[in-house]
Formats: sequence, structure tokens, C-alpha cells
Amino acid sequence: MQQPELSVVVPTYNRLETLRHVVPALLASDLAAERFEVIVADSNSADGTAEYLAQVSAERPGVRHLPGPYSGRAMARNAGITAARGEIVLFTDADIIASPDLLSRHLERHRVEPGVAVVGMELQVGSLDEYERLRTQPAARRPLHPAGRKSLSWLYFLTGNASVRKSDLDAVGRFDENFTGYGHEDLELGYRLQSAGIRILYEPRAVNYHWHPVPYAEQKEKMKLAGRSTVRFYRKHPSFAVQARLGMTPLSLALHTVVKKAPRLLDRLERAGSASPGFARNVVYQYHYVTGIKDALEHEHA
Repeated sequence: MQQPELSVVVPTYNRLETLRHVVPALLASDLAAERFEVIVADSNSADGTAEYLAQVSAERPGVRHLPGPYSGRAMARNAGITAARGEIVLFTDADIIASPDLLSRHLERHRVEPGVAVVGMELQVGSLDEYERLRTQPAARRPLHPAGRKSLSWLYFLTGNASVRKSDLDAVGRFDENFTGYGHEDLELGYRLQSAGIRILYEPRAVNYHWHPVPYAEQKEKMKLAGRSTVRFYRKHPSFAVQARLGMTPLSLALHTVVKKAPRLLDRLERAGSASPGFARNVVYQYHYVTGIKDALEHEHA
């Protein structure tokens, strides 16, 4: 069997509903089948994922099911890295639909500028209908970064659409498996890659679509978990740059105290945030994020 040039690593846990769209989209790549493989690092899903992947791999041997008792996405991705046969490892997720040229765009960028990390354009979609609309109407897209941006900081090393040489991942120690909760295991790896001199480049032509609408209440809880991960990140890399970029500053902690002492204001913000996206919702998310930071700090001294 020919050695693939690129290995796509997809961590998953009970995401069969979206995985049924994600895997076929990857297999529809304009890259020749023998040039890539898809490794699904599955945390022992119980929703039929194994049976589905067995059917797919019977026709496409380049799709590999890698089940295991993974404690989180960091551990699952590391298992995928270990299994990867390609020189380049591309990370995506079980709810992200690839464009046909996603893989070839990543490979092309690595050929032109070897020894870098590449982050593509990840677009948020709330439904398959929105995915179809943005796929066919580029003018309607609202990406996080402008198309002219050349490079990114570690703060935007988001592994829904990022690729790195396997040898570089090995050199910096891969993902930190101590990040078992939600958030920041990818940013922390990006920090180490950048600290090792590996530039993080933006490739706006490498497009994929993140199909995971998160309800308001669930997102607030995720923000708390991300806040907890921020403290773990800072304890590992105690620099002012990390503190400032992750919003763990004396000012943000003080503002959180002010809002907490004004329950009527917080209640109004919560209700406004639940009604529609906008300023109030962003303030509420930030409040819960800093709540997670404070919870983690207090736990350290308990």
C-alpha cells in the first residue's frame, strides 16, 4: 500500500449523526485516495460509530477506526498522531464538514512553505441548509480572519482546521493530555509550536464548515470549563502574554466581582442574552468564563 502524504485525525464520541456527513465529505476530496488517510480516534462510542466505520472502511481502506478509552480530545488526537502514516497531520472534528479542496490546499501550503503549521478558514453553520448556502455563496461567508491575513498567533491555533508535520508534533510533545475538560488543549499546543519557532500560517482557501449549534445554557457551561482550562494553561506557561490574551487579568477578575455583586444587572443580561445574540450574550459568556477561572483559582487554594 502506498504511503499517504497526509493523515486526517478526527476525534469523536457518540457523534454518528454528524460523522455520517463528515467522513463522506473528506472522502470526496479532490486529492487522490492513495494520498491521504482518515483516522477516527473514537472514545468508545456506543451509538453505532464502530459499525458505520466498518462499512466505510470495507470500501475505502484508507479510513481507519481507532477506538480507545480516551480521557479527552487531547488523548484521542495523540492516539491519531501515533497511528498516522502521513508526513502531514490535519486535525478536524466529527462535526466539521470539509470542502472538496480542503486537504489539497493544506498540502499545497506545506509544499510551498515547509516547516510551518497551517490553519484554514472554519465557518460556523447552524444547519445543513446554511452549510449548503455558504458552500455555494462565498460572498455570504463571515470568516473569523480577513482573507489577506498571512500569519496567526497561537491564540488561533484551532484544531478544527489545522495541519502540522508529524515530526514537529513529536518534537514539541504533541497535545498535553492533562487537558481533559473543554477548551485550550489546541491553543496550548499552538503556543508550544510557536515557541519552538514554527510559524502558524493562515490559508483562507482551506475551508470547512463547523456544524454544531450550541444552545445558550450549554455554551455558558462550556465557557466555565474553558475558564478552568485557562488556569491550567497559565500555570504551565506563566507569562503576562498568556494571562492577557486569555483574559485572566486583574481587570477582568475585578469586573466579574462588580457584576456578581449586582444580581439585578446580571439577571437582565442573562435574559437579554437568552433572547438573541449580541452584546448582552457576549457579556454573559465572558462572565461565565471568568467564573470558571475564579473557580479553578479557588480550588487551588482549597
